[in-house]
Amino acid sequence: MNLPNKLTILRVILIPFFVAALLWDGGQNQTLRYVSAAIFIVASLTDMLDGKIARKYNLVTNFGKFMDPLADKLLVCSALICLIELGQLPSWMVIMIISREFIISGFRLVASDNGVVIAASYWGKFKTTFQMIAVVLLILQIPPLHIVTQICVWIALILTVVSLIDYIMKNHKVLTEGSM
Repeated sequence: MNLPNKLTILRVILIPFFVAALLWDGGQNQTLRYVSAAIFIVASLTDMLDGKIARKYNLVTNFGKFMDPLADKLLVCSALICLIELGQLPSWMVIMIISREFIISGFRLVASDNGVVIAASYWGKFKTTFQMIAVVLLILQIPPLHIVTQICVWIALILTVVSLIDYIMKNHKVLTEGSM
């Protein structure tokens, strides 16, 4: 178990603590909101770190290839679902974001069965970055940043759709060739 894989596991372990802190007392406890934001930020930073360390020191593993994107999806989707419960995000928006994740995961599964690896695109990385920024801003609920928060949420949603279209356009042959 190398360091990047340990960071990925740490990200997954942090999720229940993040959720508990955010949802405790219906999200009314501002101190716990700060705690949940801090946990989310730490977990998000492990995503950046594990990939950089794995590539720099040639520590890329099959476990990491599988678990890293799964850990990211679990973290972000957990946050988005919590934000629905707290009345801060509409469910249709979260459904669109989670649907994109399922579609891309399905694409990657079909590609993998055909011996093709679909790497993360820049659109996908921008999407993840804006989703994480939007989540932190939504958790912190800083009144002067309300408009900035809403802009980040909408940018994250737009990037979700753009990155989905980009993946489909670049990898549509995976589905058509895989069905023959």
